[in-house]
Amino acid sequence: MSRARSVATVPVRPAPAWVAQAWTLRTWTARWRRASAALALLALAAGAPARAEETRFDGVVTRVSDGDTVWVRPDGVPGAPRRARVKVRLVGLDAPERCQSHGDAAQAALAARVLHRHVSVRRRATDVYGRALGTLWLDGADIGAALVAEGHAWSAAYHGDPGPYAQEERRARAAGRGLFAAAAPVTPREFRRLHGPCD
Repeated sequence: MSRARSVATVPVRPAPAWVAQAWTLRTWTARWRRASAALALLALAAGAPARAEETRFDGVVTRVSDGDTVWVRPDGVPGAPRRARVKVRLVGLDAPERCQSHGDAAQAALAARVLHRHVSVRRRATDVYGRALGTLWLDGADIGAALVAEGHAWSAAYHGDPGPYAQEERRARAAGRGLFAAAAPVTPREFRRLHGPCD
């Protein structure tokens, strides 16, 4: 006669509900941000603003972060408190990363044109990082067009669309200006894919 051995089982408790809820919230938040960013990029690439209307404001450029990002302090009402600075990412162009070849030159070129100058911003949308997405104008001239024409940035191509500054890029390439003086300049997108972001 054999005796059956009894094995003690340890009850397994399920994870608390808040763990599943936190994971779900993080997942949906990340998905929402990715979807919002994709829709904004698609709308901008198609030439349509991501918002129903374009907003405009004037102000002074207080800082140049890189070749396509500036900080602008909007004009205020006399006697009112100073308004907070707005971080503006220039749309329609893609400048080299700061740690990439020609990145410092692109930043210096943008700073030479607009730093401490009074500019107009045509804001089209806000990205997932809270930056205003728009164009920058100084004395009636589009700064993005000037940067691409001087060879400090690429026209932002997207799914076969050459971007708004394609003509300026073609002329800069033909003349070998700026970053186009190199035999095969690496686009910022490709640079990030190969090396990751700066910093």
